[in-house]
Amino acid sequence: MTTPQAFFDQLNQDYLQIHKTKEDLFWATYMATSDDHAGFARAEQAFKDFISSPQKLAQTREQLAAARALPASTERDALLHGLEGWLALFEANIIDNDVARQLMAELIDAEAALFARKRELVLRHRNELGEEEDATLGMLATNISLNSCAEWRKSSYDAFRQLEQWVLDNGFIEIVRLRNRLARALGFANYFDYKVHKNEQMSSVQLFTILDDFEVGTRDANQRGLTQLQAQHGAEATLPWNIRYHMSGDVVRQMDPYLPFSQALRRWVQSFRRLGITYRGATLQLDLLERKGKYQNGFCHGPIPTFYDRNGNWIAGQINFTAEAKPDQVGSGHRAINTLFHEGGHAAHFANVTQNSPCFSQEFAPTSMAYAETQSMFCDSLLDDADWLKRYAVKASGETMPDELIRARIESSQPFRAFNERMLAVVGYFERALYQLSDSELTAANVLALARGTEQQILGVDSPRPLLAIPHLLNQESAAAYHGYLLANMAVYQTRAYFLQRFGYLADNPAIGPLLAQHYWAPGNSINHDATLRSLTGEGFSARHLAYACNQSSAQAWQSAQGSMAAAKTRRYPQDYPATLAAVIRVVDGNELLADNALSDEDMCRQFEAAIAQRYPATAQQNAAN
Repeated sequence: MTTPQAFFDQLNQDYLQIHKTKEDLFWATYMATSDDHAGFARAEQAFKDFISSPQKLAQTREQLAAARALPASTERDALLHGLEGWLALFEANIIDNDVARQLMAELIDAEAALFARKRELVLRHRNELGEEEDATLGMLATNISLNSCAEWRKSSYDAFRQLEQWVLDNGFIEIVRLRNRLARALGFANYFDYKVHKNEQMSSVQLFTILDDFEVGTRDANQRGLTQLQAQHGAEATLPWNIRYHMSGDVVRQMDPYLPFSQALRRWVQSFRRLGITYRGATLQLDLLERKGKYQNGFCHGPIPTFYDRNGNWIAGQINFTAEAKPDQVGSGHRAINTLFHEGGHAAHFANVTQNSPCFSQEFAPTSMAYAETQSMFCDSLLDDADWLKRYAVKASGETMPDELIRARIESSQPFRAFNERMLAVVGYFERALYQLSDSELTAANVLALARGTEQQILGVDSPRPLLAIPHLLNQESAAAYHGYLLANMAVYQTRAYFLQRFGYLADNPAIGPLLAQHYWAPGNSINHDATLRSLTGEGFSARHLAYACNQSSAQAWQSAQGSMAAAKTRRYPQDYPATLAAVIRVVDGNELLADNALSDEDMCRQFEAAIAQRYPATAQQNAAN
């Protein structure tokens, strides 16, 4: 007869094997180093079968009851903790009827087929030289933001709209129908309600109580920003291919020499070390360059989740993350370091979960998306801080970013803080309405009209990133979950407020990493998002700090920036930060190794800079001239 301990150990072992198989195939197919889409679909189905198994749920309940009857001891308490983690995972993912299981299998196949076809889609636009070229989604977004020619910016927007139509013509509508049928088979009104319950342990009504309150609270600030933009640049400034450029494009172009792509890796390593962040021996693989067929959005995932095994041995993580940078495109350095901080923040989180089972250290339910994104978005929020820019935004000549440029950046971006946050909110409003449509209402024309109408409702303009061009909507794990980014940013600004009140500064503060590791990362999904916030800040989830940031005037934001820069000049920064990130790091381009830290992090950064200079010599010469 199986004992509770043996059952628990076997669950851990089986999960590690099936999870790693699926995640390795996910990486290979999404990075375009393998065409084994059928193999990935099979591995995905095996993973779904495991985490949604009614049999495993029943067995876990039985073994929990048996474990509770054991004599009290620390070993029994640890076993109960681990089995309760598995119970939460199975309950969050249960598919307890044959109809739903069949629908899940059909859905996985449909999504795999859509992804395989999408890899062959080629989008084109005109770059900053007016040359027509193939473009990734990142290249389109950067061109819309920074190209000085409105006609060429519009070519990128038109490519986004082409992608929207392609998505609608190539199976997305049937996927939405399948998702809704799955949700109804599981007892929910629609897929959106199912995912909110599964991911955030709340109802759609509870979610939209939060979102509606934020929408109302930032509505006037959003409209003020749009009115100001039109007053400064004319009525066409708020057209979708113009709005990003007029918000900040010229300033970002001026910032470009201070944030070259080749230095992004070095600045990530330095900044995270000085925050006291380490990866506890994890192996990190970074694929940062755009490449034909590669998935066109940054993401992080962990084939090996971290945990302590039964004997107290630490199982270090294996974690991959990706970007889609084109180093010779203006703005690529800024995008690259944002991705490194964001995805590197995810990796730090998942490398530091210190529970006794891998079920606590994985990205799927019951792990809340808002909780997971809080970790990454806190890290990338530092890149907007004036004192961080003063320390890290440096030309090759050694010149730091001048105060005047930092002020110009604030004055160009602060009026649109509300707009940028509402760019996160609009996806949730759209997806809720999308999944409320009946099967007969789900037509390409209706879905496109809904997308444009929702953009106008929440943003006041057509979105510069059309809703159906957002990759998250196509994958069942990230679909109906984008609102998690906004919930996360609310928690980010709550966290920032706590650290600023306690320490007075964030950038290069080595106390921050250990505190994040203790209160946010170590528990994994063994406690909920609100509990992690209470553990660190002493306050439950609150949106007020983000709303305050959105409603600040440019003058107020600049005054705050001046204060942080003045304090940084006289601050004696602690030097007791870690000597390394405590990680094995490989930077790759598909199957090609560009750099690693086998000798040292410093050597890896030099290898990476040399590789970029060799591949993009014109960019290297331009950086040297600056």
